Amino acid sequence: MKRFLLVLGAICLTVALPAQKKEAELADFVQRGTFTAKGLQQMRPMKDGRHYTVLEDNGSKIVKYAYDSGKAVEVLVDVPALKSTPIQKIEDYELSEKEDKVLAYVNKAPIYRRSFTADYYVIDIARKEIEALSEKGAQQAAAFAPDGYKVAFVRDNDLFIKNLRFGTETAVTSDGARDTLINGVPDWVYEEEFGFSRAFAWSGDSEELAFLKFNELEVDAYSFPLYQASHPERKEFELYPGSYRYKYPKAGSKNAQVGVHVYNLRQRTTKLMDLPAEEGYVPRLQWTGAADELAVLTLNRRQDVLNLYLVNSASGVARSILTDRNKRYISEEVLDNVHFLEDGRHFVYVAEEDGYRHLHLYGKDGLKVRQLTSGEWEVTDYYGFDAKNKLFYFQAAATSPLRREVYSVRMDGTRLTRLTPREGTNRAWFSKDFSYYITSYETVKTPPVYAVYDSRGREQRVLEDNKVLLQRVKGFDLPQKEFFTFTTPEGVALNGWLLKPSGFSESATYPLVMTQYSGPASQQVLDRWSMGWEHYLAAKGYVVACVDGRGTGARGEEFLKQTYMQLGKLESDDQISAARHLGALPYVDAERIAIYGWSYGGFMTALSMSRSDLFKAGIAVAPVTHWKFYDTAYTERFMRMPRENPAGYNSWSPLDLADQLAGRLFLIHGTADDNVHVQNTYEYADALVQAGKQFDMFVYPNRDHSIRGGNARMHLFQMKFDYLERWLK
Repeated sequence: MKRFLLVLGAICLTVALPAQKKEAELADFVQRGTFTAKGLQQMRPMKDGRHYTVLEDNGSKIVKYAYDSGKAVEVLVDVPALKSTPIQKIEDYELSEKEDKVLAYVNKAPIYRRSFTADYYVIDIARKEIEALSEKGAQQAAAFAPDGYKVAFVRDNDLFIKNLRFGTETAVTSDGARDTLINGVPDWVYEEEFGFSRAFAWSGDSEELAFLKFNELEVDAYSFPLYQASHPERKEFELYPGSYRYKYPKAGSKNAQVGVHVYNLRQRTTKLMDLPAEEGYVPRLQWTGAADELAVLTLNRRQDVLNLYLVNSASGVARSILTDRNKRYISEEVLDNVHFLEDGRHFVYVAEEDGYRHLHLYGKDGLKVRQLTSGEWEVTDYYGFDAKNKLFYFQAAATSPLRREVYSVRMDGTRLTRLTPREGTNRAWFSKDFSYYITSYETVKTPPVYAVYDSRGREQRVLEDNKVLLQRVKGFDLPQKEFFTFTTPEGVALNGWLLKPSGFSESATYPLVMTQYSGPASQQVLDRWSMGWEHYLAAKGYVVACVDGRGTGARGEEFLKQTYMQLGKLESDDQISAARHLGALPYVDAERIAIYGWSYGGFMTALSMSRSDLFKAGIAVAPVTHWKFYDTAYTERFMRMPRENPAGYNSWSPLDLADQLAGRLFLIHGTADDNVHVQNTYEYADALVQAGKQFDMFVYPNRDHSIRGGNARMHLFQMKFDYLERWLK
């Protein structure tokens, strides 16, 4: 009996011991998605406000679900079961206004960051019939007319309309040509810097089609070589490289000339709208809902004056109903924040009129009705207006720049109501009639939780809680982010996060890796779920930190725009101050500090290392090394043209400060980067050579700004880790 008790005790002791935690591998963060949270399948709200659709079964079915129960109500489309279907699945889709047809596509071929060509199909839901949109080549940016009987699309820079009743295809334009004229889709710089890939809009009665025409003839072209690399099918590049050429306006050079046109389907005529002939941008157009009334947003070349015009599509006459002037620049986020209300009399404008981004209600006569929200906090997303209950819905960083909440406010500016009580990062997606909404909630410790609520704020059900991921994370030896705030020598309070090494000891000292992006309006320090290679570095014995410096978002206009005309100066000041602050911590070895960044963060890495000797090493991926190499719209928004601001361009340029570089720098770039050209790295490398500076460099053949494809991503992160091991350990 005594022996039995001893054995039982041994068993109990064994059970009580904690399980051995696993050590994460780099591939868990880069390749396998081990710590990636589950999101929701794309849910398209339906007109009745009670249902939504989801693309399922690897793209073979579109299923209708109920918001309240979550149950599948109907299979709207079963692609393999369609009559004489030429395809077995689709990649994405949109429903017609009447929800009786589907516009879907396959064979997506990317052009730039957002744009692509594809083979589009129209599916009749009731008849279970599918028809190719066009047999004359791949299409781009296709969209239903509101009546559901017509589809507009672009092919080879020309705009077309397909009449679904008669099966006819009409050319709206015929002058489209590569590198010359583009109809209905934006050029490279508009797509990249103004964030859209469709440059046409249907009128509410489906009788008119407004579109932008881009004349690129005088825009300078940029080209880069194409190699066979890891594409054995590219036999033509096996011995002699090919070349990719496209129009890319660099700072101070000519942009495309843009005109606003309206095509009338009944008259089969196209009219140029009479907008002021000033050199600038036309980043948005939309119909207001009133007959013959088109709303057009324009920006001057400096982007410090925004005008909202109402244009009569029949006469072409435009009148300005809103002019927003800024002593620095109009933020790009404003462009998607002009919303006309269903009453036909008002629009809401989300902008920085009082120094913080807030909701402002205007009449279509141009007179301001009232400011709907106010305070020293920012509206960060606009969700819509519930006309029945006269409520505006939006996201804001009202409690802290680190967090986000969802709110509503009445049309009279009263009853600001918080809909998401938990502290962290909250978002929302509303049904068409605002009777239901889906929220996501996350923190640095909690992966996203998605739930459905009704209009009274009652939870209906949880869609995804990511508990499986949370349990998986507990099985690994990984640190958690800690937030901190410190004050710079200039008296500026900055927010940051810190990861301490696994097995951290206060008595030990560790190398420090600072990661950052630092670009205008960006934020890296947020209370949200994110487990990347920074956690791997911490698990391998590094302290990792990130600080959002001046110029980053959600802290008001003055904090954001103080970097104007001097990109890099204040941001690098703040990264250097952060390095000095963190280097003074008892567990950080101030002699072993590295700084890392990608794109704008790469620019900041190189610049900080030329302005301070605090950094022993740095890694700059796809860096801008002089703003004269970057595009007009982005660069001039913050810097004006080079001839207007030579000191701003040259004083804080890594290229011009190459002889001051301190520490060991690793430059990495893709040769096919259409965004930040590899020219930046090549010119900077030559300047470093001429200055006698030793550095390291690696280029990825045929890879773009994201450096993806094949084994490139894993190779990149392993190489970065090895570099830190070499220079900091």
